[in-house]
Amino acid sequence: MIVERKKTLFPSVPDQHKVGKPLIPNGFGVIYVLFTTVYLFSVYFLGIVDSSNNVSAPLTLAVCILFGGFMGLLDDWIDLKWRIKAFMPLIAALPLIYFATESGLRTSIALPLIGLLQFNEAYYFLIIPLIVMIVTNTVNQLGGLNGLETICPAIVLTGLMILSSSYLLMMGPILMWLILAYFNFQGKIFVGNTGSFAIGMTIASFAIIADLKLSLIISILPFMFNSILILLTIFLLKKRANVTFNGSTLYSKHRRSLVTLITYRRSLTERKVVVIISLLMTIFTVIAAFLEIL
Repeated sequence: MIVERKKTLFPSVPDQHKVGKPLIPNGFGVIYVLFTTVYLFSVYFLGIVDSSNNVSAPLTLAVCILFGGFMGLLDDWIDLKWRIKAFMPLIAALPLIYFATESGLRTSIALPLIGLLQFNEAYYFLIIPLIVMIVTNTVNQLGGLNGLETICPAIVLTGLMILSSSYLLMMGPILMWLILAYFNFQGKIFVGNTGSFAIGMTIASFAIIADLKLSLIISILPFMFNSILILLTIFLLKKRANVTFNGSTLYSKHRRSLVTLITYRRSLTERKVVVIISLLMTIFTVIAAFLEIL
């Protein structure tokens, strides 16, 4: 007897935190990349956002997001080693460096309690690449639960959009991402590495273009804390974070990531964990907005 497999547009992967591990279509982040690219090119051709000094914010942002999506596709296809993934975003920093130098963006960052840090030329060739690399990788590392890798970046990106005078750049992308976040939270789809790398690149690129460096740094602190925990346990203990699913709740016996820290010796449902981390992201985004306004 020959059993015909149902052909699907997107490959399916098991949902590890659901009973029976049902297969869920993966890679919906490509929809975000395609829609966002078309939207940003449309913004450019319609002249909705003014270009200055022969550089275009919509085109620069579109190029960065395209590269982020391409990098995620490579990871989904061939499972890139973390050493390669960590440094690949540096290539996407090139159009941002050109944009920053030509548009005359500020090369300083004002930090609370510390004051103004002036980087001069180092901002273009050191700080911008570091921002792109750190933000993209830390956003990619916070995932594994339905809604976690979509809702948290949406919170940060929404905060940056509200603070920026270039909010028209993000209206289309954030709308599409929120639609994907809704279905991801419901456990209907996964955005995959394509989506997580693309949205991480969106956050980093938009923050640089909109000159919201301080807001970005504060907003992504939970992302950075999660990555530091993961990397420290890998390098020092040679172990990886792992959360146990007992059929209805999540439980952890160690504290090697933000998820395992929250579920350490306590049983919580997947949605509760996502809501707790999302609230944490919201708190830091609000703090970032408050400090930006001051």
